[in-house]
Amino acid sequence: MMSAPQLDAKTIETVKATVPVLAEHGEAITKRFYEMMFEDHPELKHIFNQANQKQGSQPRALANTVYAAAQYIDNLEAIVPVVKQIAHKHRSLQITPEQYPIVGKYLLLAIKEVLGDAATDEIIDAWEKAYNKIAEVFIQIEEEMYKEASNLKGGWDGFREFVIAKKVSESSVITSFYLKSKDGKAIADFTPGQYISIRCDVEGEEYTQIRQYSLSDASNKNYYRISIKREKTSDNTPDGMVSNFMHDYINEGDVVEITSPAGDFVLDMKKSDPVVLLSGGVGLTPMISMLRTVVEQQPEREVTFVHAAINSDVHAMDDQVRELSNNHEHVNYYLCYEKPTASDRANQQFQKEGFIDERWLESVLKNKEATFYFCGPLPFMKTIKHILADWKVPEEKIHFEFFGPAEQLN
Repeated sequence: MMSAPQLDAKTIETVKATVPVLAEHGEAITKRFYEMMFEDHPELKHIFNQANQKQGSQPRALANTVYAAAQYIDNLEAIVPVVKQIAHKHRSLQITPEQYPIVGKYLLLAIKEVLGDAATDEIIDAWEKAYNKIAEVFIQIEEEMYKEASNLKGGWDGFREFVIAKKVSESSVITSFYLKSKDGKAIADFTPGQYISIRCDVEGEEYTQIRQYSLSDASNKNYYRISIKREKTSDNTPDGMVSNFMHDYINEGDVVEITSPAGDFVLDMKKSDPVVLLSGGVGLTPMISMLRTVVEQQPEREVTFVHAAINSDVHAMDDQVRELSNNHEHVNYYLCYEKPTASDRANQQFQKEGFIDERWLESVLKNKEATFYFCGPLPFMKTIKHILADWKVPEEKIHFEFFGPAEQLN
């Protein structure tokens, strides 16, 4: 990583001393930042999921990122792993260097407005310098990622047109879309767990919308598959705007634009130790990709797939996972249904009713020395993280992904 210009000792001291003050008002500052920025630059709304804005998760995530970086302003190398994780998302969304000064401008204005007289010229000047340094680190890392993505065999830069080759209903709420390149040329391979961004022109919306969806099949195919949950909507809210658009208006033969695969929540295929894949709801999509990849490329590797859903009506791809489990002796499959239907009870194809808990999970796992991957709703993820902490699973063997802005699991 190239080095950004060094900050003087006084600037570093001022920034680190004011981190706690700004962190205390973090969400208020970032909420106001988004309001002002979107008012002057509504074209940037397409980058940010407006449902996450409404719920407050996007402002929280931005606040946590900025203040975490500021704490290490004199040693940004320490947070490079976190920067890279965010940079993957930025690269997938096609964030450009020209957008960073816009963000910096409104972030500083928001700090000044929320803190009032407490935000002295000295403090604002120090934070401007700090932000510019943090932004330069992001820009440098993202530049490397853009080059890497475009240089891959079948890779590309920017958005590329793909045709919906097949549309398959997987459950009452989840539909899979099979995407093939419109130009018929090769497409880049990906690592299981990665995602793509899809850009849509939603009817009634002035600006295009971009959303990220995990790839739900193994790589080395002539298509990509994404499996999208229809999110609930209510009047006058943007909740589920793109997911509903995809379900209702995008059909076989239609053309969509996507970016090349990105993301660092990936299965380590260089290892052969046992793997435990835990998912809740639509969080199973990256896990399906990981499972299929292991079966195809590491058939002797032990895999335990544990999924939690409300019931079979909303549970997607059960038949696919069940077939893999039945046909491969090293694949173990367990289900937890919160509210099983009468049919579920009659068939008894689930092993746990209610929610996943530590005692049950321990009873079905053959090996707690495995590497764990998990993804799902926030309460599910908090539960799993707590269980793994109780088991004293090493941090390097714990991997998880948020669908949306990162939240705290502690």
